[in-house]
Amino acid sequence: MPKVSICIPTYNRVNLLCCAIESVLNQTYTDFELIICDDGSKDDTPKVISRYTDKRIRYIRHPQNIGKSNNMRSGFEASTGDYFLKFDDDDRLTPDFLVQTISILDHNFNVDFVGTDHWIIDINNVRYEPQTQDNSRRWGRENLPAGIVDNLLEVVFINQSFQIGATLFRCQVLDELGFMQPNWQNCEDNDLFVRLALAGKNGYYLPELLMEYRVHAEQQGINRAIPYLFDKLQYLENYKFASEKVEKIRLQRLAETKLLLGLRLIKKGDIQQGRKLVLAGKSASTAKMFVGLALSLLPLVIREQMFEILSRIKG
Repeated sequence: MPKVSICIPTYNRVNLLCCAIESVLNQTYTDFELIICDDGSKDDTPKVISRYTDKRIRYIRHPQNIGKSNNMRSGFEASTGDYFLKFDDDDRLTPDFLVQTISILDHNFNVDFVGTDHWIIDINNVRYEPQTQDNSRRWGRENLPAGIVDNLLEVVFINQSFQIGATLFRCQVLDELGFMQPNWQNCEDNDLFVRLALAGKNGYYLPELLMEYRVHAEQQGINRAIPYLFDKLQYLENYKFASEKVEKIRLQRLAETKLLLGLRLIKKGDIQQGRKLVLAGKSASTAKMFVGLALSLLPLVIREQMFEILSRIKG
């Protein structure tokens, strides 16, 4: 059996998937299996995968779309390694990702998972150094010391410092927790890290840029934002933390999410549900609540125009 199982879940991204696959095949550590989980892609993904002859590659194709977290779970269930890594089909690993993270787990038996920092890259694989530094600073990695993380719940929930595509796990630990929640499309990674922290697991931070996270146009748009915010709402409502500090932030983020989702729904035309959520999120911003309620009274065309004007002013 291989030492490590790597899972790349994919869906209609054949143009970027090859970059992700090649980044695995170019690892300096070679004792791995690569499991590609295809969530019913309608593009040329099966044809492209058939061209790879490396016997370490396993291809799981679902005839129909089963959903993001379910697709990931199928890859984990098929894995046979001691360690497990899942990263997205639009990202890449640097050549030394495995050799460096595996070394931490091999020599620290009390460590359950090890996370690294990562580059920000564009659609052409160009690394953005200033954006990478800003990203590390934004998510609390700039000042996160190397080693086993203290106050893990604060680090993974408040700062959200760990990125799942840049984290290697012990399979046994993921088995204990059931890996990803079934039937989730978003925030499944945040949820996993919170459950790991609440279960008393040990996370290790390695301050090296060992993964490349791609930023591109497909990640944007209101049609993606609304489902994400619904899932974020579900994630935040799933917990009530014993720590007063962490619980206060959860409630604050819950109100902000309700407000933002309500505004998005009002913009889209779902006035009734939008108003309800805006009112529920009033503690995040009374001013935004009143603006949202006022805009909900306008005809659709004028409402859309006003949202665009406010968006430009904010920008």
